[in-house]
Amino acid sequence: MTDKSRPGPLSGIRIVDMSSVVLGPFATLILADLGAEVIKIEPPKKGDTMRYAGASPTGDLGPIYMALNRNKKAMTLDAKTPEGKAALTELLKTADVFFHNVRLAGMERLGFGYEQVKALKKDIVYVHCAGFGKGGAYERRQAYDDLIQGASGFADLNALRSGGRPEYAPSLVADKTAGLFATYATLAALFHRARTGKGQFVQVPMLESFTFFNMVENLYGETFLPGNGKLAYTRSINPNRRPYPTKDGFIGLVPYSDEQWEKFFAIGGMPEIFKDPRFSTYQARTENVGALYALIEQVSATKTTDEWLALMDKADIPAMRYNTMAEVLSDPHLVSTGFFTEAEHPEAGKYRTMRHPVHFSETPASLRLPPPRPGADTESILESLGLGAES
Repeated sequence: MTDKSRPGPLSGIRIVDMSSVVLGPFATLILADLGAEVIKIEPPKKGDTMRYAGASPTGDLGPIYMALNRNKKAMTLDAKTPEGKAALTELLKTADVFFHNVRLAGMERLGFGYEQVKALKKDIVYVHCAGFGKGGAYERRQAYDDLIQGASGFADLNALRSGGRPEYAPSLVADKTAGLFATYATLAALFHRARTGKGQFVQVPMLESFTFFNMVENLYGETFLPGNGKLAYTRSINPNRRPYPTKDGFIGLVPYSDEQWEKFFAIGGMPEIFKDPRFSTYQARTENVGALYALIEQVSATKTTDEWLALMDKADIPAMRYNTMAEVLSDPHLVSTGFFTEAEHPEAGKYRTMRHPVHFSETPASLRLPPPRPGADTESILESLGLGAES
């Protein structure tokens, strides 16, 4: 993670990043980990609101901001002022990617729409993270994670499972998923530019991206036309799809193949179950998954977690210990791979961060820069552009 001797795969790529909150910064975090120079542009005074989400030693380096903004340089700039506009203009002339989540109409009024930026840098990759796709009925609306979870049908999955009211997932799953779409879109556009020399405009709409993510398995009975009205994958929405109780806790158990199911029920003392036509084939198990999961709960409660893990490992059946959020920090695998690591911030002190999860044999990701204070690199960046510090 800290190997700075070998540059990452995106070394030499400069990204001017005017995104904020979670979606955009999550995407540019990944690009920065992979070696890109990411210059985070924030407005004067408070900057990115995530700086203030949660307590921190400095007041402006909140825990979510810390997780999203390592390996970035921070520049304070007001693009509405002549000085700020001049600085951003010069900076974009040096950029490979202009990445933002500002509404297009507002960016065009500032003078930094796609055609305007393309006039400054012909081969620019211009990535716009939008709430909703251009030309759609919701084009001008604002979007946040909760709104997208609801509009995409994702929140309805909880209602389908419980029979109660819809609920949002206890995670910013729409923001982060759309951020991954923005990451691959940026990389694809850079790959196209490397082959052709041509930049392009890329829009990543949040609703469309997250609905695409949600409906892969949940379009289900509406896939073939005419549809049967049975939306949502039966396995996903079954209320018994959850960690199973053991004698001393909980466990994840996922027999998958016919052979694994037969072994599982034999180990659990119910060998006759696999011969039941409701459970003897993959298709039958899918249609009768509720009854199947209820049987697993009966079987799982007969042994301790450690007993199950040993038996499942010997039988080559997928199983994992259930972790609480606190236990994730001490999970044996994550500890042995060094996933959670400690770093030192020059002003905030010691903090916990996560290694980049993807391994590259030749161009490793690295932790090069701590999350920056507001405007920490403004002066040096302006000097590199031949400009004086903005007043």
